[in-house]
Amino acid sequence: MDKIDFKIKRREFFGKFFFVAVSVLFPGALKGKKDEKGHFVRNTLREVSWGMGIEIDKCIGCGRCADACKKENDVPPYPFFFRTWVERYIILEGGEVIVDSPNGGVNGFKPRAEERKIIKSFFVPKLCNHCDKPPCVQVCPVGATFKTNDGVILVDSKYCIGCRYCIQACPYGARFLHPETRTAEKCTFCYHRIVKGLVPVCVEVCPTQARIFGDTKGRASPLVRFMRMNKIRVLKPYLNTEPKVFYADLDMEVK
Repeated sequence: MDKIDFKIKRREFFGKFFFVAVSVLFPGALKGKKDEKGHFVRNTLREVSWGMGIEIDKCIGCGRCADACKKENDVPPYPFFFRTWVERYIILEGGEVIVDSPNGGVNGFKPRAEERKIIKSFFVPKLCNHCDKPPCVQVCPVGATFKTNDGVILVDSKYCIGCRYCIQACPYGARFLHPETRTAEKCTFCYHRIVKGLVPVCVEVCPTQARIFGDTKGRASPLVRFMRMNKIRVLKPYLNTEPKVFYADLDMEVK
């Protein structure tokens, strides 16, 4: 064996050794991530699981989040297509609850004149919950809906056949069929931004910092601090989908 062959074999040996060592010491480090088109992007040496926190008492119903989301993600301009939207809950004397969301809250909310006394009124931003046990992934017959290694649920439009199974399976009403591409769409946590170290655009534009984005597994994550300091609820916990959108100060009337 000449010196060149020896160097190549030695390089291959240490390369394989490094691969095994990293995979043992840092599980998931070499798995990679996929973007919303299904392409692999940067790896990390620590597994992360992205999530979002929403502080209800801080939301003022301005609709900037829904408006910015539409512009950032090229969501159809029609008033019934949204990746994120805001609902207003009005609790009347006697316990009746009225819920409205004109144009997804993009243009804000006008005062309502009710015959009965309003006991309480508040706003609830909603979006895909990026569940740890997503029913939408289970029902997709072609694997177009998938979960990334960092816990984000995405749709590969190249594979989606527009069957609507995922739309029907989503218990949060967070999906829609794009009127032009005829493929399923939903919130992606602005995956094209977070892989670059940015936060989702809805978080960036919120004037009251009602939305918090971060790693659910990171000790120093702003999301983990938010969850420690508040009484947290998720939507429809009885479904065991394990949502990763966490609400603080959420009333029981919210469904």
